[in-house]
Amino acid sequence: MDASLPDSLRLSDERVREIAQWGTPIYVLDEAIIRAKIAQYRDALALSWNSTRLGYASKANSTSAVLKIAASEGCWIDVASEGEFRAALLAGIDPAQCYAHGNNKSRVELEFALAQGIGMIVADSFEEISLLASLGSKTPLLLRLAPGVDPKTHGKISTGQDDTKFGFNVSDGSGRRAVEACRDAGLNLIGVHCHVGSQLLDPTAQITGGEVIAQFGQEVFPAFGFELQLVNVGGGLGVRHSGESPLAIQEYCQRVADAIRAVVSDQVILMHEPGRSLVAEAGVTLYSVGNVKDVPSRSHGTRRYVAVDGGLADNPRPALYGAKYELALTPSEPRKLAETQASTISGRHCETDKLFEDVPLPGCVRAGDWVQVFGTGAYNSSMASNYNRYPRPATVLIRLDGSVSEIQRAETWEQVLGREALPEDLV
Repeated sequence: MDASLPDSLRLSDERVREIAQWGTPIYVLDEAIIRAKIAQYRDALALSWNSTRLGYASKANSTSAVLKIAASEGCWIDVASEGEFRAALLAGIDPAQCYAHGNNKSRVELEFALAQGIGMIVADSFEEISLLASLGSKTPLLLRLAPGVDPKTHGKISTGQDDTKFGFNVSDGSGRRAVEACRDAGLNLIGVHCHVGSQLLDPTAQITGGEVIAQFGQEVFPAFGFELQLVNVGGGLGVRHSGESPLAIQEYCQRVADAIRAVVSDQVILMHEPGRSLVAEAGVTLYSVGNVKDVPSRSHGTRRYVAVDGGLADNPRPALYGAKYELALTPSEPRKLAETQASTISGRHCETDKLFEDVPLPGCVRAGDWVQVFGTGAYNSSMASNYNRYPRPATVLIRLDGSVSEIQRAETWEQVLGREALPEDLV
């Protein structure tokens, strides 16, 4: 990464006040950091392996502008639904630069993908193999495999173990039967894929998963007349959240490559599929402070609650995974900030909705101040909902020249309520 660029986005007080004029809550992304992260990954791959391909897991943030940036930097775009594929097409991305994921793709989704000329499909089940055969698909195909490794991460984002809904199990012979089914169906099978989990700080599971699927492809593909052309080891490299320390991208790529090189030639394409690690640290969410309350607490004596104008609907990850974030306070006007005290940032939704518990905030925090939450470029916008009928926030992009562009508009009340169909005879 360019030494002049920060590793992650931190807004100055002046920038916070500027962007807050768009309204809050609001997602903020930095174009330069996204491009630099992609370049760092791309360069690391090139140094570690002869023939490489970089995919962007668009589920992390499928805003069309982000997809356009990733594609312009050479990424293939991994789409896990027709909606994500349509977002890529809206961005003007060549459909041949996209590839389709998903554990339960429908006939309609596959027909659409094939008709648009999608570049690859990652098959996840025997039913999908049959569907592709019935559609006469000649599109390059990967098999998603469950390599039987259990990574050190939250259980809800572990996907590589034997007991998973994703892919074909290697240990019980399902993977081998899938290769045979592809041969019998006349499909264009070119490679293997796995994704063992997300927010990985220890690469051991990723390395083991890559070894397992590379060995599988090397041994099983020739038995059914296929040549192993591509090994996709997925994504999952963690990012820094509240003291976590992931492996450097260069070291991570090198360690994965060294392990797989012992199994297959580096003439086989080695593909990585990061999502979070490309965009998370390029993002900040900006909230406005509302109520500040000091309430009695048996365990804390007094607990300070700082309510913000967002929460569960725009960032469900703390509730889903216990996700931790770092944050900072920007005063609504310049003033000296008092010493910090432990505070709980609470959301505005009808749940407990403790976004961030016992975080240090200046004791003088008050209504009208702003809280910026770091590292929210991934899985915030893409997982946002309308819970309690709140409109989803806007997203703005800090451009390479320092200007700010809106790349996703905040929803209007008309859009939030636009799906309603009220029968005229209801009384």
